[in-house]
Amino acid sequence: MTEDTNLGHEQRQIRLNKLKTLQDAGINPYPNIYRPSTTSADLQEKYKDLPNDTQTEDVVWVAGRIRAIRNSGMFVDVYDATGKVQIYTDKKNLSGQDLTVFDALDVGDMVGIKGCVRRTKRGELSVNAQSWEMLAKSLLPLPEKFHGLTDVDTKYRQRYLDMIMNPETVQTLIHRTKIIDTVREVLNEKGLLEVETPVLQVIKGGATARPFITHHNTLDMDLFLRVATELHLKRLIVGGLPGVYEIGRDFRNEGMDTRHNPEFTMLEAYWPYKDYNDMMTLFEEIVEKACYKIHGTTTIKFGDKEINLKGPYPRKTMAELVKEHTGIDFMAITSGEEARAKVKELHIALPSEDLDWGHCLALIFEEKCEEYLIQPVHVIDHPKSMSPLTKTHRNGDERLVERFETYINGWELANAYSELTNPLDQRERFEEQVKAREAGDDEADMMDDDFVTALEYGMPPTGGIGIGIDRLVMILTNSPSIRDVIAFPTMRKK
Repeated sequence: MTEDTNLGHEQRQIRLNKLKTLQDAGINPYPNIYRPSTTSADLQEKYKDLPNDTQTEDVVWVAGRIRAIRNSGMFVDVYDATGKVQIYTDKKNLSGQDLTVFDALDVGDMVGIKGCVRRTKRGELSVNAQSWEMLAKSLLPLPEKFHGLTDVDTKYRQRYLDMIMNPETVQTLIHRTKIIDTVREVLNEKGLLEVETPVLQVIKGGATARPFITHHNTLDMDLFLRVATELHLKRLIVGGLPGVYEIGRDFRNEGMDTRHNPEFTMLEAYWPYKDYNDMMTLFEEIVEKACYKIHGTTTIKFGDKEINLKGPYPRKTMAELVKEHTGIDFMAITSGEEARAKVKELHIALPSEDLDWGHCLALIFEEKCEEYLIQPVHVIDHPKSMSPLTKTHRNGDERLVERFETYINGWELANAYSELTNPLDQRERFEEQVKAREAGDDEADMMDDDFVTALEYGMPPTGGIGIGIDRLVMILTNSPSIRDVIAFPTMRKK
């Protein structure tokens, strides 16, 4: 057993002894209710003009967690969700029961204090304690205050401890909620309806991804955790809803890194009588308003980079960007063989000798272009072979579809289409996906006959978009890892 472990056991035993002292005195260290009358932020606002060295007769009830005990307990820093309240205590003003509670205090305890508001000679807004109440006796010591919680594994496994020690974690999660609220506000204002679709699905579809598989005992059948909400949401458009969206969890049984978690939050929205151009404008509005809500500006810092999120964003075709960064004009290439040769010229490994024109274009774009797309840009007009749910481009080039992905800081944040509504074309695209799946591509889509049937009843021209909420929060909160913006990220078993 290490010295730190021994010390931890000793400190816990000391706290257990204090707990017993409280209980022996008839004090419940875990009461059913306590009602604070104000918060730290409200106190600071209400008394912002209170002069130094001023005592009021205003009595308040405050509550929070002790983060520091100074001057033998004369000053105690108590933190609630909005900030710090300094508590001043003169033991002569406490009853016997209050003294019992006071003597049992440790850093980490949750407490309630009744007292009068004052401002000290040094200008610190404080509460002069008249009574103390233990709200939750902490049995485990917090990490040492000067070093805080720095162990990354503990930070993500014990998020509650991370939040106690690192106020920036709390702020990031608060910003996440505000960003999602903004997404809803924008879409609701435009008349789209928030809906819910199944997480458990019979057919894996809506995205090129490897799924999780589970089993339903009563039905004795395997089901997939959804990789996307797309196909069910578009069924609702067929049914006549005026536009729909879902902010929900998707699940993909793939690798983990700073931008990928096996379960993640995705917005998908489908808007009748719109196309991919309208979806670009919609994305810009969402990002601008979310950024302004939490920063008061549309210019942000990410690491050492300054990024301007004010729209409109440039629109560049995938082929145009490849030509810009490599000098290769893919639109002049007419065969898969020639496209594969270009990949090899750039010393990029080919995953297959059968790679077609579209997959070669996308591979070069990923390897040679993505990392340079720091300022927002809509990458438009993707290869058809990689976009089984998207309309062929209206310019007549059968190799391309009306699809874009928006990149910021070198990351893909949005993926959007002019949605494919032709049922015959859709069936052919699914059949191509089935062939790819049979050839060993377990990320390819399955045939969804019911979805094709839905399209045969008629779906209006529709624009659709998917936005990775976690990545959007990362960008807007200067968070380098997706684990920083997910309250409880997936972790390897200890």
